[in-house]
Amino acid sequence: MKKIDKLKADQYFKEKNKYTILYLIIWFLSSFGIVLFAEPLANITLGGFPLHYFMGAQGSIIVFILLLFINAKVSDRIDQKYGIDESKNEQLSYGKTLDH
Repeated sequence: MKKIDKLKADQYFKEKNKYTILYLIIWFLSSFGIVLFAEPLANITLGGFPLHYFMGAQGSIIVFILLLFINAKVSDRIDQKYGIDESKNEQLSYGKTLDH
């Protein structure tokens, strides 16, 4: 199995962690940040409901699901950027050997 040098692995995990922190901030703001500003947002309606109510009932779940899809796409791009091949990893996890 081909090893990745430490510098490249550190850069890979630094980039992955940067995006993970960004997603957590977005999730936190869409879930809890809306609640903190419920009174000023009560005048804004979405689908006939006040924005803070909508975000608490459905909006934060929608944001979370969107973040899952965005994370999958961004992670695939980062993997390609650093030469991590998912198909080779699957073959190795099934116990098959790779021919170089």
